[in-house]
This record gives sequence, C-alpha cells and structure tokens, in this order.
Amino acid sequence: MTRFGVMKHLKLLEEAGLVVTRRRGREKLHFLNAIPIRLIHDRWVSKYTEPWVATLSGLKHRLENKTMQKVFEIYIKTTPERLWKAITDTEMRRKYNFGAVVTSDWTIGSRYEGVGGGMPVLEGENLEVDPPRRLVQSFRALWGDDVKSEGTSRVTWEIEPVGDSCLLKVTHDQLREDANNQLYGGWPMILSGIKTLLETGEILTTPGSLRWLQGEKEQLAEVSRSKS
Repeated sequence: MTRFGVMKHLKLLEEAGLVVTRRRGREKLHFLNAIPIRLIHDRWVSKYTEPWVATLSGLKHRLENKTMQKVFEIYIKTTPERLWKAITDTEMRRKYNFGAVVTSDWTIGSRYEGVGGGMPVLEGENLEVDPPRRLVQSFRALWGDDVKSEGTSRVTWEIEPVGDSCLLKVTHDQLREDANNQLYGGWPMILSGIKTLLETGEILTTPGSLRWLQGEKEQLAEVSRSKS
C-alpha cells in the first residue's frame, strides 16, 4: 500500500469520527476513537456475538499498548457551561458513574477525590483550570490494588463549541507502557454517560453502567449496615 493510499484512508477514518488525531511537533499521531465504536456495540451487539467483540477488543488493546496516551472524543448537544458543570459537579458525576467529587474547589493546585459507594475510587490534583474550556488533572486510581500500583497519570478535558453543540476531547496520557487497561478502558462508558445525561436527562443503562450502579448500591448498603 502506498503512503498516499494510507494517508487517504486515514483521512476518511478521521472524517467518519473513527480516528482522532493529535499533533506532536512535526508528527501527526492517529488514535482509534472508541466512543462511536462503543455506541454501536451497546446498541447492536448481542450476547452471542459479544465473545467475538471481546476478542477483537483485546487485540486492539495489545496493539495500542505501546502508546503512552489514549485519546477519546465525542460530540454532545449542549453548551460549554453545562458540559463543564457535568465534569465538575458532584451530583452530575454520580449520575454518569464517575464517582462523586469531594474536597476540590476547582482552582489550580487544589486536590480532588472521587468517591463511589462511600469509598475513594480516584484522586489527583487540578493542574490547569480554565472554565468552561479546559481542565488538566493528575489522576491516580484507587479502586483496587492492581490499579493503585500504576501510580499517577494525567487527564486533559477540552471543550470546543461547535454550532449548538460541543466537541469534548479527553486525553489520558503519561501512562506507563503496558499500563493496566482499567485505567482508560472505562472512558467510552463515562463519556457516553455524559452525552446521554445532557441530551436526554436520562441515565445510561448499558451493561457496564448498570454493573457500576449495582456495585455502588451494594457498597452503600454495606457501609450503612456497618454503621448500624
């Protein structure tokens, strides 16, 4: 395949939203955009074809593990202000399953903590705060020993107005090579949850979202029983 053919193919994938790009100096890096692929999965894939999808997904992760960053983007019909609130507001974050945020005043240098089911699930520091356009945070997962050992990475939220909608870009970088895919594998569900909440007012009911909600309810019930 010629270089021109590759460039033409990548351009078509980028226009279709299946590939997102980032420039680093003179290089133009290409990343698979898992959001639209996940939306198709949630809507159309049956339990009979899911094992095949899981196999291909595993292949995707093995091929991409050499990269040090993951890039996701999604269009949401909302305003930058509402989208910023969805990212930073405690109650809204709980609705799309990203852990309620406590101990943060959303200023540069402030600390934040994500809580799910009454237990810390993530923490970090706000490195850049520019509402309602850009938020850069350090990120450390706390929900299990296997992810705690991965240390600290970085998450950048970028909001770009497009007509009556917004393009939300999330870049998760400073990941070690072969990092545990739990650190970034949940982004498609989280961003799809934000889109569903802001556009319909409803909570995402995909299998992954329901498992998270059920787990949070069970943890809250356990905390309540221990207190009583």
